[in-house]
Amino acid sequence: MPGPPPELVQQLYRTPPDRFVAARDAAVAEARRAGDPATARQIARLRRPTVAAWLVNLLAIRRPELVADLAQLAEALRSAQRELRGPRLRELSAQRRAVVGALLAEVRKLAAEEPGAPSTGKLPLTEVEATLNAALSDTEVAEQVRAGRLLRAASYAGFGEVPRPQLRLVTGGEDEEEEEQRRQEAGRAPAQRAPGGRATERAAERAEREARAERARRRRALDRELAKARADQERAEAELAAAAVGEQDGDTALGEIETELAELERRRAVAEQELSRAKLARRGAERALSAARRRTGEVEAAVEALDAEEGDSGPGVGEAD
Repeated sequence: MPGPPPELVQQLYRTPPDRFVAARDAAVAEARRAGDPATARQIARLRRPTVAAWLVNLLAIRRPELVADLAQLAEALRSAQRELRGPRLRELSAQRRAVVGALLAEVRKLAAEEPGAPSTGKLPLTEVEATLNAALSDTEVAEQVRAGRLLRAASYAGFGEVPRPQLRLVTGGEDEEEEEQRRQEAGRAPAQRAPGGRATERAAERAEREARAERARRRRALDRELAKARADQERAEAELAAAAVGEQDGDTALGEIETELAELERRRAVAEQELSRAKLARRGAERALSAARRRTGEVEAAVEALDAEEGDSGPGVGEAD
C-alpha cells in the first residue's frame, strides 16, 4: 500500500511542532475529500516531533548534503575504532567536534528562517548536539536523522575523545613495561662491574619488583572497574531497549486509537447528516398531515351542509305529491 506523498511528509516534518497537529489534520481532511481514506489513515498516524527532533529534521530536509557528510565522518570513526588506530581516531574526534559545531550553527540559521520557530535563546541546542553525536555512533539513529523523520532527541556515549587504555598497546611503539625493563637491564651492566654493584643491583631488582606489583595491582583494580562499567552499560542498554519497545508499543496503540477516533468522527458526521435529513422529512410529513386534516375537516363540513340541505327540502316535496 503506497504511503503518503513524500513531499507532504517532508512538509509536515519541517513544520514547527506547535503547528504540526493542525497541519497534519488538514492533510487528513484533504485526503478524505479526495476520496483516499487509506492515505488519510496513514497521515493520521504521523507523530509530532519534539522541538529538538524538529530542528534535526529541518537540517536533514533543508541541508541533506551536510547530513551526508556527517554519515561519512561516522563511517571513518567506526573504521578507526575497529582498526584501533589511536592517532587517526584522535584526529577524527577533533574533526567531529568541528563538524558538529558547524551543524549547530546551521541549525540556528535554519530555525531563524522558519516562521513561528522558537527564538535562538529557547532552542534546545544541547539535545540537538547530543542527537548529532548519537548519529555518529549509532547507525539506526543516523538513518532516522537522514530520513528527516526523527520524533525525539537521541543520546549515546559515542566515540571517546582519546583511544581506550588498551589501544595504547598497538599505536606503533613498544610496550612501556618492556622498554622500561630493557633500560633498567642496560643500566645494571656497568653497575655490576663497579665496586658495590651487587647491592645496587639488588636494590634495583627490589624496586622493579615493587613497581611491577604496583602496576599489577592497578591493572586488577582497573579490570574490576572496567567489568563493572561494562555490566552497568549492558544493563542500561537493556533498559533502554525495553523502554524503546514500550514507547513504540505505546506509540502504535496511540496511532490505532487516533485512527479509530478519526473513523468514529467520520461515522458521526454521516449520522448527523442522516439525522438532519430525517428531521427535515419529519417536518415535511407534519406539514402534509396538517394539510390533510384541514382538507378532511373541510370535506366533512361540506358533507354535513349537504345533509342538512337535503333534510330541509325533504318534507316539502312529499306534500306536493
